[in-house]
Amino acid sequence: MQLPTQFEDSMKAALGGEYDAFRAALDQDPQVSIRINTRKVSAPTKGVEVPWCATGQYLDKRPSFTLDPLLHAGCYYVQEASSMFVEQVYRQFIDTEAPVVLDLCAAPGGKSTHLASLLDGKGWLVSNEVMRNRVNILRENIIKWGAPNVTVTNNDPADFGKLTGLFDLILVDAPCSGEGMFRKDEQAVEEWSPENVRFCAERQRRILADIFPALAEGGILIFSTCTYNEEEDEQNVHWIAEELGAEILRIETDPAWNVTETDAGYHFYPHKTRGEGFFLSALRKTEEEPACKRKKKKEAKVALPPSAKELTNWLTEPVKLTAHNDVIYAIPADQADLVDMLSEHLRVLQSGVEVATVKGKDLIPSQHLALAWTLRNGVFPTVDLSWQEAITYLRKENLTLPANAPKGYILLTYRSVPLGWVKNLGNRCNNLHTQEWRIRMQVDGLEFNDFLEL
Repeated sequence: MQLPTQFEDSMKAALGGEYDAFRAALDQDPQVSIRINTRKVSAPTKGVEVPWCATGQYLDKRPSFTLDPLLHAGCYYVQEASSMFVEQVYRQFIDTEAPVVLDLCAAPGGKSTHLASLLDGKGWLVSNEVMRNRVNILRENIIKWGAPNVTVTNNDPADFGKLTGLFDLILVDAPCSGEGMFRKDEQAVEEWSPENVRFCAERQRRILADIFPALAEGGILIFSTCTYNEEEDEQNVHWIAEELGAEILRIETDPAWNVTETDAGYHFYPHKTRGEGFFLSALRKTEEEPACKRKKKKEAKVALPPSAKELTNWLTEPVKLTAHNDVIYAIPADQADLVDMLSEHLRVLQSGVEVATVKGKDLIPSQHLALAWTLRNGVFPTVDLSWQEAITYLRKENLTLPANAPKGYILLTYRSVPLGWVKNLGNRCNNLHTQEWRIRMQVDGLEFNDFLEL
């Protein structure tokens, strides 16, 4: 790997005698790590635990994840291990039982699905992505993860400023110069320059200034980048503390993790920790911030068909049903007012669980419902698929069901984990897998060895 000379000079100044080990690490293969969705499966038997994340696992080698039905079922997320350090901030500083959380720069969804697991169905998560061409992959990954208490939005950071004092925790995984991803992304090396570093640092400050009013007084800000330089990292953290009003927090770490602590945050270097380059700082807001009031809206009557009454029986928790066009959504009953307020101020793609689509007198169960944590067991008949059958389904090809399979909507599972729906017509069945999510790679003659313990 040919590194920019000015980057090498800055890293030599920062690392001193460690630079040679750092440089050698960049020529090694990246680590492969996943984070388990324990609402669906247990941990893999052969994985090595990521020490700062209870559900993180390193794998010995990178399998063909596309060929694993359990990935498509949301049983795990392929995530860079260093970024799982977010968990330590949540566990050490969030003591609210039902916090309201914002992941501002969320696509493709690694940290959002992590936060959803830490919330564990309580409180609410707003998962936002400003780039329209990236927000659909975020929504897909949120749906597959299955948490019922998430709103996916597509907004600029400034749009959140009017929601003053709303969030107990805001994560800003800021767009950066990408130095920490050099060994995974050759384009990041080609695009690096001192001018780009300065541009990124200035953009980060604009984002932070826009979003800071939305953080509650005493709330926690997580600021992270995948870069090493002080201009984007430590200097910006001190700017937050001095200009916006915040206290830099010290995160407890285990010396065995080999995380490098500075006066403003924590660095992950690939020659010291098993992961890519990463920086994270946690701050507590000290400025006063009057909270925006959640106005109780007059209950609007939602035109639902009579058959929709049965939808509440499909779910394990009390919900409020709402409809948009012919699609019915379920919002946890205790968060309905918050979701209404978010809908007033933000460009919302989805809130809660998409349950069903109304077609005449028929209710077609949603793919989101199949993957949701709150789907009630036993409501629908199930058929468990072999690996080859599951791949056929995920390719949205014709599937043959057992002769004794009942007619109507059937929940397909793989290794007993819900995968999606078919409608059995007797002589054939309609594959209801989401068209945009189908596997497109050629799979003839390929096999996959399961590595998760269920």
